[in-house]
Amino acid sequence: MDVIFLRKPKIVILGAGYGGIMTTVNLQKKLGVNEADITLVNNNDYHYQTTWLHENAAGTLHHDRSRIQINDIIDRSKVNFVQDTVSKIIPEERKVILDNGELTYDYLVVGLGYESETFGIKGLKENAFAIANISSARQIKEHIEYQFAKYSNMREKKDELITIIIGGAGFTGIELVGELANRIPELCQEFDIDRDKVRVVCVEAAPMILPGFDPELVDYARSYLERKGIEFRIGTAIKECTTEGIIVAKDDQVEEIKAGTVIWAAGVRGNGIVEESGFEAMRGRVKVDPYLRAPGHDNVFIVGDSSLMINPENDRPYPPTAQIAMQQGINLASNLAVLIRDSGNLEEFKPDLKGTVCSLGHDDAIGVVFGKKIVGWQAAFMKKVIDNRALLLIGGPMLVLKKGKFNFL
Repeated sequence: MDVIFLRKPKIVILGAGYGGIMTTVNLQKKLGVNEADITLVNNNDYHYQTTWLHENAAGTLHHDRSRIQINDIIDRSKVNFVQDTVSKIIPEERKVILDNGELTYDYLVVGLGYESETFGIKGLKENAFAIANISSARQIKEHIEYQFAKYSNMREKKDELITIIIGGAGFTGIELVGELANRIPELCQEFDIDRDKVRVVCVEAAPMILPGFDPELVDYARSYLERKGIEFRIGTAIKECTTEGIIVAKDDQVEEIKAGTVIWAAGVRGNGIVEESGFEAMRGRVKVDPYLRAPGHDNVFIVGDSSLMINPENDRPYPPTAQIAMQQGINLASNLAVLIRDSGNLEEFKPDLKGTVCSLGHDDAIGVVFGKKIVGWQAAFMKKVIDNRALLLIGGPMLVLKKGKFNFL
């Protein structure tokens, strides 16, 4: 039975991450002012480039470059922006509870992003940093700088102050390590510290870094980073994080590594609000249908880190990447326009994976693009092209000129 609206249908979009913001900016292009009431809810007045946070945390890119003001990219005549925090979704009542009010909806888009997953490791939540948002990235940067300044001013040097541990050698961990490899020499020069005194230790429980990447590219990345002074502890599990560092285990050997900075980059999960609101979820991720709908809720769509789709080629979930989230937003905007106008059939979402590039700092990277393996400056160049293309899709050419990356050499 078709739904007939006697008023403009209400579309509520929760979260201005990649999936939510792409849904919003594409929806405002497709629908006229009188076709729908569109409301975007976000706890900050800006969207931030999550894939750039490792640069902000290392201090190689100012955090303002990663921040995009929402009012600069939405059409306020078509989109109502509400700066507030979502506390609960009540799908049975078509209602969203905010910290400072509530909203009703006819169609709901959930793009609330990710949370750090600690896997129950003792002390990790209390004693380790996590790259969760702009504020946490700034905190990491400032903490590292403080540790260097403190060390420089000591008579009796404590080398653990300038030891940095990265938990996890997946995509985020390796990109952070790559930025730190470039940043550490600058900090050493600024604070008159011998580079050989500084340790950056990357700990990974899996038998290799960058699990799932091409082995040849993995070897290139590890060799490159080790030449820049990065230590790897592979096949080594973090058992506990303390105020003084971490306790690790490999085989039957247990070791304490003292460090002034521990950064956890080994796991994320979908937003806990999704589970708390009664949606069927695994670690905060909902297995959506081909149209990105939550099971049992034809008017609730989930995008980004909280959505789960199975890749039929390997029967494994697609990774929750920015590339997929942005494509979901584009697809969903088109489908919502179809629903509002009752103008045809919905289009199934099928990820178009063009490749993956992992940076090793601003001047080197590894990747597979259109099936071709690339390394070095070519991969680093492609990474910046990908970053600039994301800006173009979000805010057009002017945003690229304002926030883009053009240091290609």
